[in-house]
Amino acid sequence: MRMRTKHWAAPELNACPYFYRKPEQYLGRWHSLFARRQPVYLELGCGKGLFLAGAAPRNPQVNYIGIDLKDAVLGPARRNIEQAFRGAGRPVDNVILTALNIEQIQNAMGPQDQVSRIYINFCNPWPRKKHKKRRLTHPRQLVHYRQLLVPGGELHFKTDDDELYEDTKGYLESCGFEILTGTEDLYADPPEDNIQTEHEKMFLQQGIRIKALTARMLSEPGCEP
Repeated sequence: MRMRTKHWAAPELNACPYFYRKPEQYLGRWHSLFARRQPVYLELGCGKGLFLAGAAPRNPQVNYIGIDLKDAVLGPARRNIEQAFRGAGRPVDNVILTALNIEQIQNAMGPQDQVSRIYINFCNPWPRKKHKKRRLTHPRQLVHYRQLLVPGGELHFKTDDDELYEDTKGYLESCGFEILTGTEDLYADPPEDNIQTEHEKMFLQQGIRIKALTARMLSEPGCEP
């Protein structure tokens, strides 16, 4: 589905103090951009920001970075985050948004920018064989995530796609991650801290089961991109 242009998004983002337009300029410096030095959680493909809007206000002890590519989704993300923090009676002081093609994340974030968690919520499943290397959970990407995660750091993943879920388990295990939890029906016994994204709500309304897993990075590198 083609994304509608939002002419207001770019001006609002350019005026936003926690939005960074050229992330490559901040390689090795992301931690210093926050008001407080504390653990950082990274969401890859933050969309309209419902996860960040749900998580960041209730967890002031964590800094969050949300990455997506288009102003058309980052603009609404900024608005949703602002609204959530207003409701919590707090300034937005533990969130950063940036525009980046996630396939090129190694150009904008490196070992000095290590994060404690990576969240990947409902990424493109790229079902055709020739496109599977573009998946955000493919070993080609996991090798970069290993550089970003602290020792023992976690990757949290959700999807509506059965094949992507099964393949991702294999990708993770082949790249030195231990799967801690996994479910093919998240809402059979939903965790108390679960935060719904816009895609999650849509798929639930369609009766599609949500698959989810959490994996921990082990010390063995063993990852073939």
